[in-house]
Amino acid sequence: MGTVIMHNAVSVDGFIADENDGVGPLHDWYFNGETPIAEGGDQQYDHSGVGSGFKLSRASAEYVRPIWEAIGAIVMGRTLFDLVNGWEGRPPAGDHVIVVSHRPKPEGWHPEASYHFVDDVTAAIDKAQELAGERIVSVNAGDVGSQILAAGLVDEVAMDVVPVVFGSGKRYFGGIDGQHLLEGPHVVTQGDGVLHLRFKVRRWPRPRRGALGSRCRRTPSPAPVRR
Repeated sequence: MGTVIMHNAVSVDGFIADENDGVGPLHDWYFNGETPIAEGGDQQYDHSGVGSGFKLSRASAEYVRPIWEAIGAIVMGRTLFDLVNGWEGRPPAGDHVIVVSHRPKPEGWHPEASYHFVDDVTAAIDKAQELAGERIVSVNAGDVGSQILAAGLVDEVAMDVVPVVFGSGKRYFGGIDGQHLLEGPHVVTQGDGVLHLRFKVRRWPRPRRGALGSRCRRTPSPAPVRR
C-alpha cells in the first residue's frame, strides 16, 4: 500500500482557513515564482483559480512536483468538495477522489469522474489505498484529516507553513484530542514565502502482555508523617 500523507498549507499558528473558509495569503506561494508545477497538464480546468496556472519558486516546484506526480488518490471532506465543486471532476493530482460525507454524490454530477462518497474515515482510507495501489494517498488536513490521524491511519504529516498569523479559523489538526507524536522533520525545504515540512508519524510498538507489568504498577505513596 502507498503512503498516507496528511497535507495542507497552514499559518504559523496552525490554521488552514479563516472562519469563513477564506485562505488569505496561504496559497500566495503558488503564484510567486516562474516555475510551473508541471508542463502542459490538464487545460480543461483551471485549478489555480486565476487563469494563469501555478507558478512557484524553483525550490517549491522541485518539492511539490514529485509529490503531485506520485499521488494516486485524494481524501477530502464534504466542505472542501462543496467549496470547489470537486474541481469539476478533475483533481489537481491523482486519478481518484474519496469524499467523506454522510450525503451522497450529487445526482448527475460528473458521472465520468472517479469520485467515491463514503461516510466513514476508515472506509475512506481503505478505498483510497485500493484505488491508489502503491501510489500516495493524500489526505486534506482539517476535521476529516484529524479523524484519520486519530484513527492511526496517517503515515506522514506534510505542512506548507506560510508566515501569517490567523488568530482563529479552521485548524490544521481539526478538533483532535490527545498527543500524537511525530518524528523530527525528514524533509525541510525553504521556498519563497513558505517552508515545506514533512514529518513521519511515530509508531509505538504494542508491548507484550505483562512485559511492563511490574514496572507500570504505581508504587503506593508512603503514609504521611505526622508532626
